[in-house]
Amino acid sequence: MKKKFSFSIIPLFLAVILTGCNSAADNIEQQIDEFYNKMSQPERIAQLRSMYMDDLFDEQGQLDTAKCRELIPNGIGHFSQFCLQQPRNPNELRNRAAAIQDWLMHHTPNGIPALLHEEVLSGVNTLGATIYPQQIGQACSFNTELAELKTRQTSTLMRKLGGVLALSPMVDVCRTPSFNRLEESYGEDGYLSAAMGVAFVKGLQQGDLRKGVGACSKHYLGYGGGGDADEKELMEEILFPHEAMIRLAGSKVVMPGYHEVHGTQCVANSEILQDILRDYVGFDGMVVSDYTAIDQLPGLATVAQKAAAAINAGNDVDFPHGANYMYLQEAIDQGLVAPEVLERAVKNVLRQKFRAGLFDKDAYLYSTEPIVLDTPEERQTAYDIATQSVVLLENNGVLPLSSVNVLLTGPNANSIWAMCGDYSYPAMSYFWKRVEDVAEHDQPHVVKLLEGMTRRKPEGVNLMYSRGCDWTEEIETDFKKNGDVRAWEYEILHRKVDSGEKADRQEALAMAAQADVIIAAVGENVMLCGENRDRQGLRLPGSQEQFVEELIATGKPVVLVMFGGRAQVVSGLAERCAAVIQAWYPGEEGGNAVADILYGKVSPSAKLSVSYPNTEVYEPLCYNNPSPLAVHPSLKAAGSILATPNTQWPFGYGLSYTTFYYSNLQIAKEASTSDESINLSFEVENTGKVAADEIAQIYISSTKDDQPIRHIQLQGFARIPLQPGERKTVRVKLYVEQFGYYSNTGQRQWNIAPGTYTVKVGASSADIKLSENVTLKGTPVSKPLREFYFSESMVELSDGTSVNKK
Repeated sequence: MKKKFSFSIIPLFLAVILTGCNSAADNIEQQIDEFYNKMSQPERIAQLRSMYMDDLFDEQGQLDTAKCRELIPNGIGHFSQFCLQQPRNPNELRNRAAAIQDWLMHHTPNGIPALLHEEVLSGVNTLGATIYPQQIGQACSFNTELAELKTRQTSTLMRKLGGVLALSPMVDVCRTPSFNRLEESYGEDGYLSAAMGVAFVKGLQQGDLRKGVGACSKHYLGYGGGGDADEKELMEEILFPHEAMIRLAGSKVVMPGYHEVHGTQCVANSEILQDILRDYVGFDGMVVSDYTAIDQLPGLATVAQKAAAAINAGNDVDFPHGANYMYLQEAIDQGLVAPEVLERAVKNVLRQKFRAGLFDKDAYLYSTEPIVLDTPEERQTAYDIATQSVVLLENNGVLPLSSVNVLLTGPNANSIWAMCGDYSYPAMSYFWKRVEDVAEHDQPHVVKLLEGMTRRKPEGVNLMYSRGCDWTEEIETDFKKNGDVRAWEYEILHRKVDSGEKADRQEALAMAAQADVIIAAVGENVMLCGENRDRQGLRLPGSQEQFVEELIATGKPVVLVMFGGRAQVVSGLAERCAAVIQAWYPGEEGGNAVADILYGKVSPSAKLSVSYPNTEVYEPLCYNNPSPLAVHPSLKAAGSILATPNTQWPFGYGLSYTTFYYSNLQIAKEASTSDESINLSFEVENTGKVAADEIAQIYISSTKDDQPIRHIQLQGFARIPLQPGERKTVRVKLYVEQFGYYSNTGQRQWNIAPGTYTVKVGASSADIKLSENVTLKGTPVSKPLREFYFSESMVELSDGTSVNKK
């Protein structure tokens, strides 16, 4: 008979086998050495593998100890996506995590706990947990404080559940507008991506991996269009977020991407994993493969050869199953892997476990208290981020809405798929698990736009609704073999989302005739954008564009509200709409947030984190790298910048319901290359009648073509809340290293060259309000790495006090 394991919640530290370990007091490296030396070879290899926790439980939810003895007699290093596998309440999930940790610590040779990991891009990826806005939208907030608060809340919950490692954030600098995973990124700019990524890590890790959750920097290096950049761009901008997260925030886990850099797959690329990551950046953590990435290594005849290629290059762990690393002993026996390579990988895993406090006498492995999901505080954070993520692109005065008859229509008007991006629990369940009715679970409650507009409408507004059209009439998901091999199935990709309601175009057009204003909620859904999901073209899917044309033809003002994971080309259409909004995937409170912006309860404040294309672009597009035609010769000398070609709205752009006036830029005209910093200040005044936030952006520009820096590069920002008529002073410490550049003439280094540069303050990358030249004097300065990555800004409040911003 099969033995079943019954578990009741007790503090594990009361029965921890490893009572002699106290990583706070003892030397961790010595303990790692001692651990490694007493481990058998199968135990060591087990630490480099992972599996799904559900494989060890029976149908009644009890731990099957017979399976444990069969499958993990020597322990296991990791458990993959432990929250996602099935819809479970949090206390049951925690009980499973506790049961398996208890078994590992009491029934394996050295009692080593596992690292339980999950995706937390927009919150913990489990049924009922808060769904925050997708990262591409959050980047538009330029609010690192909210980014840190979000992940602190996420981390607190995940640690209660038993999780100690997150496979997040994605900090790929994504410059190709068509990239199907752009939604997971912070956009096209290295500085903004780094600032948001550092905030993500700080909140998630909480300054102490013993109580926080370890972050994983991915997809290293150059996924989403940066992998083929030249060395200077790669090291200055594409590497920037990873480097800053590692060196400033203490991120200790890195995941290589599926792609190639210089002709070699990242997971088996020693140039990026050893030469750049460890030798140059100084990373001393654990490298984990993306799911099935090692399986996809080309040109190798056996699994043992694939395992050898990955581990020899610097990849420590094989996710999600360890399907390749289970043959590591065979690779060692064949002389493909040296003993010291295995030792390095195993010790990197053990080190992460020590850092997480898993060997401490009072190890915090999970909470013993009842766990509550989606608290009011978490929902408030989701709402705050959403209101600051929605970008107003055009407005002829129709917004905010007044007392009118309003028609809400479009495929995204009444759907959770307008709110939930990829790597949220609903999206992962629908796509990977094929749970077609996941939208009906309502855990957590996702506020759709129709609900938000209905519940929050001001007195005098009459709201009508008809769906009008579907996302697509035919299946548009493009089948491609890229990313996770588990999705290389025709049946997974060849699906069309069922909205659950009819789309009656004639009904919607009849209602439009009665309306004063039309809100057209359009865009993508879970099957039209995301990992392994793409579609033909970047204009609105299906017949949505034709439907909007018909709405415009009624003569009524149309407000175009676009949802989705990337910019959707609307040139030729947007110009004839009364207003245009990019809402991205705004999370569970998205319906309320967008409604409050439409009604004027909140003024939009977000600024684009990407250059918004006016044509279908399938190559890198970035504000700091325009073609020569982008800058008119008569303007270049003066430092003025026009939008890059193929751009409808530039990076950093976004409208408000008020107006702002910038003035009084003060900055020293000279400094030395050896100085630490330069101080500058400027004023921003709200000259309109609505309270709102303005995002002021600081850029540095070259003044000569032969200067080895970008013609314009974001180097700081400040979010400034202003009442009508209020003026505030922004003070910025700009580090001299920010005028620098990377070079490699046999040795990698960061350089600061004497010369004249332009410091600019703008409302966007193309709307520069203030500028002054600064001359750096002295001799050139070179150092191995930057010490200062970000400027520091401080907004002076009306009472004379200050608030620090980064």
